Amino acid sequence: MAGAAAVLNGRDVLAHHGNFNVDIAKQFVFPKDVQPDEELIRVKEQNLLDLAKTLADSGKAKELATLIKVTRPFLGLVSKAKATKLVRTLVDLFLDMEASTGLEVDLCLECIEWAKQEKRNYLRQALEARLISLYYDTGKYTEALNLGCVLLKELKKLDDKNLLVEVQLLESKVYHCLTNFPRARAALTAARTTANGIYCHPRLQAALDLQSGILHAADEKDFKTAFSYFFEAFEGYESVDDPKAVISLKYMLLSKIMLGDPDDVTSLTMGKLAMKYAGIDVDAMKAIAAANSKRSLAEFQEVFKKV
Repeated sequence: MAGAAAVLNGRDVLAHHGNFNVDIAKQFVFPKDVQPDEELIRVKEQNLLDLAKTLADSGKAKELATLIKVTRPFLGLVSKAKATKLVRTLVDLFLDMEASTGLEVDLCLECIEWAKQEKRNYLRQALEARLISLYYDTGKYTEALNLGCVLLKELKKLDDKNLLVEVQLLESKVYHCLTNFPRARAALTAARTTANGIYCHPRLQAALDLQSGILHAADEKDFKTAFSYFFEAFEGYESVDDPKAVISLKYMLLSKIMLGDPDDVTSLTMGKLAMKYAGIDVDAMKAIAAANSKRSLAEFQEVFKKV
């Protein structure tokens, strides 16, 4: 237990250290003169996660990327299942920061290559799904479709239907950005069909509903149906405190404006749930609704100047 205590002390130093560096990370993960045993490994694993979360909460994206790279040898001390979960958690923490460090794609590719070398296919597939999402976010649609095509063929033969739904949904989003609506709808239909046979996390179900609403609005100009999907997405994101709830709310308000019901915007934004998301985004939508109601182009343009 002395070794465990040393790791705990090391974690405390790192969590509050002003100048994180590689040497500190190495000393933390691989303390000298300590023979790893089951208890020590368990403590190290937990404190590694604690440190990663501390760095993420502090906005230290580059430091977190360094930690992920430096601590990779530690993964050999835990089971494959634990190592897979640990890598996914660390990478998710880094990517969810949306810090735009320029390291995101390279880090993801490095982790994928490590997973290939270690023959950890499940981890590789999960990381490749995140890479597709990164390609989508950065406008690299060709790369996203090429990787997605290969990954989808693999996933359709396996039991991980949740990951299959995620990739099919990403494919729909990419095709939508390329204004290829027939393929966007086909990919979304495939995703919803797969999702119907499994339990979907509320966040994933909300993402499906949001994409359904977007396609109904963008392709078919069916804003009434789109509103219903946006409302479902809003409730889904709200149930898990996901910040994307406000995006769904904005789409709901936009649908009402496009339906010629700008007065409904006020009533929607006065609801108990909607008031939670009051802010500049919702205020802008209310201002657009007011300009639409008055048929005032000047007010509409003024809103865009402010936002």
